[in-house]
Amino acid sequence: MRLKNKVAIVTGGASGIGAATCRLYAQEGATGIVVADINEEGGRSVVDNIVQAGGEAIFVHLDVSEESQWIDTVNTTVARYDRLDITVNNAGMSVAESRVKVEDTTIEIWDRLHAVNSTGVFLGTKHSISPMRENGSGSIINISSIYGIVGSTGTTAYHSAKGSVRTFTKAAAIQYAPDLIRCNSVHPGFADTGMTAAVHADPEEWNKRVSQTPIGRMGTAEDIAWGCVFLGSDESSFMTGAELVIDGGMTAQ
Repeated sequence: MRLKNKVAIVTGGASGIGAATCRLYAQEGATGIVVADINEEGGRSVVDNIVQAGGEAIFVHLDVSEESQWIDTVNTTVARYDRLDITVNNAGMSVAESRVKVEDTTIEIWDRLHAVNSTGVFLGTKHSISPMRENGSGSIINISSIYGIVGSTGTTAYHSAKGSVRTFTKAAAIQYAPDLIRCNSVHPGFADTGMTAAVHADPEEWNKRVSQTPIGRMGTAEDIAWGCVFLGSDESSFMTGAELVIDGGMTAQ
């Protein structure tokens, strides 16, 4: 019951890391979980699973790049549960067209990936501050990537967007530490999720990524979600502006 009496919004909650985080938050005693996503069918399925297991959750349709939808989501959360303790800015995207070098990256792909992966995190953080301040504390967890720390041969726009999450998180952490609102970034390594399914469907690419991971296996959504449990709990009350890297040792090399 590490999250007893806490209310959380989890974006991208319909699948992958987001869905795993929602389920673990319920398991750890969260009072209410807002599963926020554009995928209504998947989101409602996660809610049903939580409720059937005795937890409390609702689904909210949220395009994280739209500020008005963020305002509605936070208002809905507070109206339903009377508070907001944790926001997990997990929603993200990567498309095949973005896995190219700088000179081959179109402005359309650049803007699209930044809108979701970067602007969405900014908006989620911005609109979580007020209700958390009213509580006297809060935890904002921004999902970046190892590709927000190191480079690669492609995925230019993804690197940029995830890198911005890393430094934005540090700025927010300093600005709101006096309010006891903590802000940390999580940096997953290679893991099997919905977003990586297309890439990992290629056995050669899957094996390559496993071979690059010293721990010797592919990560799971739950591996990352447990980190989100820790950052949402009071166990991490002295931790803000930090980078929690969960990558099987990949970036330690």
